[in-house]
Amino acid sequence: MKINPLFQVGLDVLDRTCLVLGGGREAEEKTGRLLDAGARVVLLATELTPKLQQWADARRLSHREHPFTESDLDEVFLIVNTLADQPELTQRVWELANARNILINSYDQPALCTFGMVALVDTGHLRLSISTSNTSPSLASRLRQNFEQLFDAHFASYLDALAQARKRVRQRVDDRKTRFALLRALVRDFSIEGRLRYPTHWQRQVDALLSCELAHCDDEQRRCKDCPLSAEA
Repeated sequence: MKINPLFQVGLDVLDRTCLVLGGGREAEEKTGRLLDAGARVVLLATELTPKLQQWADARRLSHREHPFTESDLDEVFLIVNTLADQPELTQRVWELANARNILINSYDQPALCTFGMVALVDTGHLRLSISTSNTSPSLASRLRQNFEQLFDAHFASYLDALAQARKRVRQRVDDRKTRFALLRALVRDFSIEGRLRYPTHWQRQVDALLSCELAHCDDEQRRCKDCPLSAEA
């Protein structure tokens, strides 16, 4: 598997039309992120999660229930396709998006993407993106969960105070060098302290996973001795 680290950027979708295919959990998470970023979301799905239905009822997004057609791509800036169980449709949407130079992310299909969806820590004004270059989305998710506990409401208040201080300094201090010195002084002693804790037998478990045929992982009685799903592993 070729590892693609991608080029990390922040994408401006404010007031741009973004198409989301699917109405499940993944679509809900991606739609929420697009809405938070100010996008005009068009959601194409026959069934919606309760949250997506709530957003549709509140007209925070435009909901279409018809099967996908090429005209759904008109005026679209970006596509998020969460329909991983429809390979033919995914391939078609990918080809049409490329023909129109529309950015596209196809869930769990990195070869059919022009941009990647990173794990996102979203606390106050903080946006911390986490990527493992698609080597382990599960680890990226786990890192996000840990960082969400670290960057809590107190951190959000701290960052908000820094934003207010920056605005005031920019308004009242003309000298650029002095502005930078004042603002840097506010964060001079800020640091992150901690350590990483790895699974106890991670190497043994990975080796077991690589060497077995994976045929009996769903059978508790027939799993390999060091299977990660086994409690004693």
